[in-house]
Amino acid sequence: MGTRRQVNLQELPRFDDKLTYLYVEHAVVDREDKALCFHRPDGTVSVPAAALAVLLLGPGTSITHEAVKTAADSNCLLIWTGEHAVRFYAHGQGGTRHSRNLLRQASLLSDPLTRLQVVVRMYLRRFNDADADSLKALTLQQLRGREGIRVRQAYADAAAAHHVPWSGRTFQRRDWDAADPVNRALSAANACLYGLCHAAILSGGYSPALGFIHTGKQLSFIYDIADLYKVEFTLPLAFSIAAQGDQEIDRRVRLACRDRFREGKLNRRILPDIASILAIEPAAASEDPLDDDPALPADWWTPAGFGDQTPIQQILAGAAPRPTGGA
Repeated sequence: MGTRRQVNLQELPRFDDKLTYLYVEHAVVDREDKALCFHRPDGTVSVPAAALAVLLLGPGTSITHEAVKTAADSNCLLIWTGEHAVRFYAHGQGGTRHSRNLLRQASLLSDPLTRLQVVVRMYLRRFNDADADSLKALTLQQLRGREGIRVRQAYADAAAAHHVPWSGRTFQRRDWDAADPVNRALSAANACLYGLCHAAILSGGYSPALGFIHTGKQLSFIYDIADLYKVEFTLPLAFSIAAQGDQEIDRRVRLACRDRFREGKLNRRILPDIASILAIEPAAASEDPLDDDPALPADWWTPAGFGDQTPIQQILAGAAPRPTGGA
């Protein structure tokens, strides 16, 4: 049996240099050299796997084992979705091999004060700098109130600009067609945004489940990050597409999102924004030996301020001095 070559992640395109995403349904996906090949009744197309950040696999899609390996080796995230890409079923693994960002995320989340600080930074980032400075005197509840006003006004402005009737954000998860065109467009656009944020989060070595504002779901951190961009990207786009009619609205939204994300350089913004919110100093990729050598043994955790003199019996009984940190 042959040995699979261990991929050096330094050889792959950076996340912010990749195409945003591709959605496919009713197709067979296989591998051709280092490209993903999509076979549909209307033809076949190939896309270099390393150039793609996310591949959304919709209903009626089959993917070969070789295609999955190619996507994994190329750091392309696979997400299995429902029709119109609006329901999440499963995802593959992507990103980096180190765990330092995940440990930082978990550390901030586990302390109520640092978690609250992250929550406040997330809310403030949604406002422009001048507004953010004036909002720092508010309580968290007042800040959330201001955010609600901002979002409602954005909906009203978009509806007026595109002459689209608007009676609020409503949709039925079990009946896609029951919603009006603009709500269907919003759901489809947000699904695309979630997919891109999901890929960025995994690419940076964070956990999609460890949310700060949202909590309790495996996708909580994705919702936290996507909310930073909805008013700028998906909200106005959805109203613009809905104003053009409801024919193939989900497909037109996906195509428009791909163009808008690229024009707005969203790929280049997500990871720096996350690092800023979590107060992480971005390390150069060349400084991560695990990306160069996936077989490199992991370090042992060593608690600081604890020493090696405490008997195991005391540790298990909770009578030992509390460690102050670790390396």
